[in-house]
Amino acid sequence: MSHPLEGKVALVAGATRGAGRGIAVELGAAGATVYVTGRSTRARRSEYDRPETIEDTADLVTEAGGHGIAVPADHLDPAQVRALVDRIEREQGRLDVLVNDIWGGEKLFAWDSPLWEHDLDDGLRLLRLAIDTHAITSHHALPLLLRRPGGLVVEMTDGTAEYNRDNYRTSFFYDLAKTAVLRMAFALGHELGGRDATAVALTPGWMRSEMMLDVFEVREDNWRDALDRVPHFAISETPRYVGRAVAALAADPDVARFNGQSLSSGQLARVYGFTDLDGSRPDAWRYLPEVQDAGKPADTTGYR
Repeated sequence: MSHPLEGKVALVAGATRGAGRGIAVELGAAGATVYVTGRSTRARRSEYDRPETIEDTADLVTEAGGHGIAVPADHLDPAQVRALVDRIEREQGRLDVLVNDIWGGEKLFAWDSPLWEHDLDDGLRLLRLAIDTHAITSHHALPLLLRRPGGLVVEMTDGTAEYNRDNYRTSFFYDLAKTAVLRMAFALGHELGGRDATAVALTPGWMRSEMMLDVFEVREDNWRDALDRVPHFAISETPRYVGRAVAALAADPDVARFNGQSLSSGQLARVYGFTDLDGSRPDAWRYLPEVQDAGKPADTTGYR
């Protein structure tokens, strides 16, 4: 089926850029109507002060074959989220897929800075953006999603449950935030599983987001130029790869077999057979512990 999600309605919360944008576009390519939210609009930028906007994302969704609808929303504000869900109910009468991809913490954590040296206000703000937003959004959106059987909730994080269990992730606040989201999916799996809905945690690999490309001073068309400085970047993937993972989950009538689990884009590519835009299947969460963390030279043979 070229449009397996035709007639389905999705909310991608936090879809301005990165994984959220990639997910929204791929849901659109599968035929879905996709509400995309964020704080960066053509009229007003967030504190990120970047050029990507939710309107741009909505246009990309429509160009891909779906129907993109941009709605400005601060997911820390329950009233704004409630109004968003009310609008979806009024306009569509249903919600089939909820993707909680709200983050906004890139400028708030310090690498390898211990808790007592980390800026406390930044750390607490990071936790609010990474955790409170997901809880607020699910609180308001789940009653609508549960009206029809087969609903899917995707909690976006960084790292699998196995990897994050065994590895310190950047800082106290970052580590806590990403682990908390994994646990959210586990808890929601228990609460939704008996109500004919599914919740999963999903992580991309080393993703070539707009911000990451800027950090390495490359573009998507010449990203391999960064490998001289960062050889393990060879395992990286586009945001559309994890988007295809979400679209595959949303179209799977047997998705409940994953309920409450921690999943990755590379893992699901093997299950569903999709590829990244270049036709490869990078599996970062096998590569990182087996190659990069093991101190081996960069070599993606067998990993993409």
